[in-house]
Amino acid sequence: MTEQASTLYAKLLGETAKISWQELQPFFARGALLNVAADADLVEVAMGVAEDDKTKVAAWLQSGTLNRVDERQAEDFLARDPELWAVVIAPWVLVQERVRKDTVH
Repeated sequence: MTEQASTLYAKLLGETAKISWQELQPFFARGALLNVAADADLVEVAMGVAEDDKTKVAAWLQSGTLNRVDERQAEDFLARDPELWAVVIAPWVLVQERVRKDTVH
């Protein structure tokens, strides 16, 4: 990772915060909410979006690692109220559900 990328990663990591679905609903209503898969690095994906890395973003969209939050997912978040983390990459808000590693399946 270059020094510039490392600096951006640190900046975005510092801007990442826990947030409730209730706080995210206005962004969903505007169509500005992107979901990052639980197994992906939220900050790495945010960096790709911030740097407008079309190749990476296209690959994440294709694989389902990154997608726009749809109505079904919004209803699921509303019903479950999971632990969510978000970072803003204007005009987008990237959100990720944190899955607890000690949860028994």
